[in-house]
Amino acid sequence: MSAPADPAVLQILALRAVVLRSVRRFFEDRDFVEVETPALVPSPGLDVHLEAFEVRTPKGKSAGWLATSPEYQMKRLLSAGAKRIFQLCRSYRGEEHGRHHEREFTMLEWYRADATSDDVIRDTEELVAFVADAIANSGDYPLLLQQESTPKKRGLSPFAAPWRRVTVEEAIESHANVTLRALAGDDERSFRVWAEEVQPQLGRERPVIVTDWPSSMASLARLKPNGMADRFEAFFHGVELCNGFGELTDAAEQRRRFQQDQAAREAVGAPVYPIDERFLEDLERGMPQSGGNALGVDRLLMLLVGADSIQNVMPFPEERL
Repeated sequence: MSAPADPAVLQILALRAVVLRSVRRFFEDRDFVEVETPALVPSPGLDVHLEAFEVRTPKGKSAGWLATSPEYQMKRLLSAGAKRIFQLCRSYRGEEHGRHHEREFTMLEWYRADATSDDVIRDTEELVAFVADAIANSGDYPLLLQQESTPKKRGLSPFAAPWRRVTVEEAIESHANVTLRALAGDDERSFRVWAEEVQPQLGRERPVIVTDWPSSMASLARLKPNGMADRFEAFFHGVELCNGFGELTDAAEQRRRFQQDQAAREAVGAPVYPIDERFLEDLERGMPQSGGNALGVDRLLMLLVGADSIQNVMPFPEERL
C-alpha cells in the first residue's frame, strides 16, 4: 500500500520544474550555452561575509571547498573564448539561514562577453517576466500558499520591463534621510541603515534595480568613470533577488582586492581562504569586457508565487531533512 500523496510537495516540484524549464528556454532562445563547473573548488570566494564548507579527505587532508558561486570558473570560460553562458547549479554558504536563506540553494548565473551591465540588466528584467508568465500559464497554482489568489488572478504586470532604477545614494537619501557621504567609513552603521531602513522599502510595488554601489563594495566589479562600482542588485518586496556586475578584467587590480579581502577576513577572525591563482592567470591571459549576474532561483520562485519563505518552495529545506 503506497503512502498518500502530499499535494504541497507535488506542487513545489511542479512549480520548480516550470521555473527551470523556462529559464533554460529563455537562455537557449538567446544563443546562450548551458555549462557545468565543479562544485568542489580550490577557493570559495573571499568576501568577508562568506562562510564556506571545507571538504576533507578520509585522511583529514583538505580537498577544497564547496562552491559558494560558480563565478570564478565561469569567468575562466569567458577567457577561453565562450561568449554567452549560463548555469543552474547548487551553491553552498555556511552562514546562510533564515526565511530568505538556506545553506544549500539553487543559483542561476550567466555571463555575456562583449557586454555591459546594462545588457545584463535587460536580460534580468526580461527573464523574470518570462518566468512569471510561464508560472501564470502553467496551471500549477500555489496550493501551498493556502490563499484564494493565484498568480494569474493577482496579475504579473509588475514584472514587465523596464524596471525602475535608482542609485544606492538615491535609495539611502529617500528611505533613510541620510547621505551616503555621512555613512562613509562607518561600516556597522551603513549596514544597519541599509538593512533596517532602506532595503525593506525597495520594490514594494514593482522590482527596482539599485546601481552605483560604493567602490568599497565593488568585489569583482569594475569601477565606473564616476568612481562607483559597476554593480547592480534587484529588489522586490524588500528581498534581494540578484547581484550583477560589469565585470573587472584587470588581473592586477583583482589580486589587490583579493589581498584586501584576505586581510579583512583575518581582522575579524574569519577563515582566510586562498586566492584562486588559475582564475587570475586566465584574467591575465585576457578576459573580454563582460557583464554577469547571479540570481537566487529559490527566491525568484518565492517572490513570484507570494510565498513567505524559500523553505515553502523547496522540497527538502534543511529543517525537513
